[in-house]
Amino acid sequence: MKTNVTKLIIYTDGGARGNPGPAGIGAVLKNEKGELVGEVSEYIGETTNNQAEYRAVIAAMDKAKKFGASELDFFLDSELVVKQLKREYKVRDKDLAPLFMKIYNSSMGFKKVTFKHIRRELNAEADKLVNEALDKEELRIKN
Repeated sequence: MKTNVTKLIIYTDGGARGNPGPAGIGAVLKNEKGELVGEVSEYIGETTNNQAEYRAVIAAMDKAKKFGASELDFFLDSELVVKQLKREYKVRDKDLAPLFMKIYNSSMGFKKVTFKHIRRELNAEADKLVNEALDKEELRIKN
């Protein structure tokens, strides 16, 4: 699946219905021209909103590695997670700390990784993928 993509623009989102509750992650990966090159939409079980946000970043990084990208620009609508990933806030939650470390370690495999906070309405594509994963799981349980 390797491509000649050097830089990826990545929108991620994670959400739980209930906190904690059934959770899903979504990620939209685009090249520098804004063209879609990959997506993530996955049900991840019972967890918190913040854990889901972190797990969406991890899944997107894993996918970006497969593309051979060297630079990643992340856009998230969770201000807390962005500030933690930029090391402006400490990670005090014992359940988030290992996820933070996984992202930190994974980011070492890239030349440059940035995290930016955006308004929720600018993250609609990733949010849609979260809800699709959750809706699909709800349907699976009902049937």
